[in-house]
Amino acid sequence: MGSIFFQALIFILVYFIVFFIIAIFKKNNSVVDIGWGLGFVLVSYYVLIITGNLHFRSLLVTIFVSIWGLRLAYHIFKRNKGKPEDYRYAKWRKDWDHFYIRSFFQIFILQGLLLFLIVSSVVNINSSPFYSIKLFDIIGIIIWLIGFTFEALGDKQLKDYINKPDSKKDGHIMKKGLWKYTRHPNYFGEATMWWGIYIIGLSIPSSWIFIISPITITILLLYVSGVPLLEKRYADDQEFQEYAKKTNKFFPWFPR
Repeated sequence: MGSIFFQALIFILVYFIVFFIIAIFKKNNSVVDIGWGLGFVLVSYYVLIITGNLHFRSLLVTIFVSIWGLRLAYHIFKRNKGKPEDYRYAKWRKDWDHFYIRSFFQIFILQGLLLFLIVSSVVNINSSPFYSIKLFDIIGIIIWLIGFTFEALGDKQLKDYINKPDSKKDGHIMKKGLWKYTRHPNYFGEATMWWGIYIIGLSIPSSWIFIISPITITILLLYVSGVPLLEKRYADDQEFQEYAKKTNKFFPWFPR
């Protein structure tokens, strides 16, 4: 099985090198954000194909990853289409010495390594023989569905709110629907889906070690690239600060 993980790692790194080359020609490192979700899908199918383990659990998990990854890639593609480079990458382009070398390692290779850690639970499932359906499978499926609902519905509610005429908005901060119970329902949903996949994998012996997968993406979303960036963006926004006093940052709960 170790060789499968090594092959998956090489596949991921080559994949991000291709995106690095595309970013150079387009002079836009934002393309890596599109490649993020799509990369999970491609490596999941790659492992599925080279192992030939086309059983219920591997197919189910690959479908789950495809739904999440393709939706995320399309969402970011639509958001970025026709727009300049994301402000984060544009700032780094100005601030960094040896920009292309640092971009290669700190943006593309780093994301590849993080993707490998997160997708390791899927690689484990897709490279393992079939074991009978267990309670872990049912629990994991339910948790994944809860996570997907939070992410997809949260994004839709936010999009609908943004597209409403200004006269019908209750301020400029979304505070209704799932956003009433958590300031980041989409990020909470994304992390929850990966916990669901990890729990499905617990039906396979000795799979507890792949807890690194959901822990990695939860830490990224909660402390690194997801929640902190948005919270910082609204640090001086009075309406958001009032909203934050009443609403949980990540885990859903009733408003205070």
